[in-house]
Amino acid sequence: MPVTRTTSPSSLLAPFIENLYRMAWIVEARDAYTGGHLWRVSQYSRLLAQDLGLAPDEVARVELGGFLHDLGKVGIPDAVLNKPGPLDDHEYALIKTHPRIGARLLQGHPLAALAMEAVLMHHETPDGRGYPDGLIGEAIPLIARIVGICDAFDAMTSTRPYRQGMPVEKALSIIRDAAGKQFDADLSARLVRLGSEGRLSHIVGHTDQGIPIMSCPACGPTIVVRRDQQPGDHVYCRHCGGQARFKFRAGEAIELEPTGAKGTPAQLETEVDETLLSALVAGAHQHLAPRYIGLLDGRR
Repeated sequence: MPVTRTTSPSSLLAPFIENLYRMAWIVEARDAYTGGHLWRVSQYSRLLAQDLGLAPDEVARVELGGFLHDLGKVGIPDAVLNKPGPLDDHEYALIKTHPRIGARLLQGHPLAALAMEAVLMHHETPDGRGYPDGLIGEAIPLIARIVGICDAFDAMTSTRPYRQGMPVEKALSIIRDAAGKQFDADLSARLVRLGSEGRLSHIVGHTDQGIPIMSCPACGPTIVVRRDQQPGDHVYCRHCGGQARFKFRAGEAIELEPTGAKGTPAQLETEVDETLLSALVAGAHQHLAPRYIGLLDGRR
């Protein structure tokens, strides 16, 4: 008797999309100061893609690429990735290997084509001074140009161990001045306009929609708060191991109060925000499935 298909072909795509998001999440968890970076870059990238008038499936691909762009940082030593100060030439050379590492990690994945350009080329610049290949102008795919400028904007406006994040206005001024050189000229103008209109404000300084970046009360690195956590819940710093609880939460008013306790090994395990992950996967699947299901069987 013939086997009756109970699962639609498009639904087969979702586990592979989820796998990509989980891979990226684990990489970000290694860096105590960049919590929320992938979410912010993906959201800036989505807004920029929408402003360009790209089709919904292309917007979804750009958003996915924004979340996966730093995949290769899994291959960078902790001493370099978490260094509390500027990098020396050798360390910077190591950091510059992460696009190719990420591309190698993606190779063989059924959906590699969706994010490969963003992962490999997000540090290429129109003037040819980027890496890893020194591509020039429109030789850099659009998705990589979008993710690259959004990655730079978030890096400038986010706090690192050795410096405070700069004001949005200053970051936009730098992007405006580097238009056509470090950043695509049209994308620069669009991002500056979006920022000047306040359309990036709900993303800047946040780790999820409506959740501001929180810092460990004891040592400073980012503590990522999940949208499903409530007042009284405990959260943990993956840097010092300290435990803190919500003192209150009203809208975006969140305060963490240190308890003086340390988390157990189980409590300090890397966590994936399953609620946010599910939302990201569902959104990507909705728009990507109709066009890209063929990637699973080599038809495209």
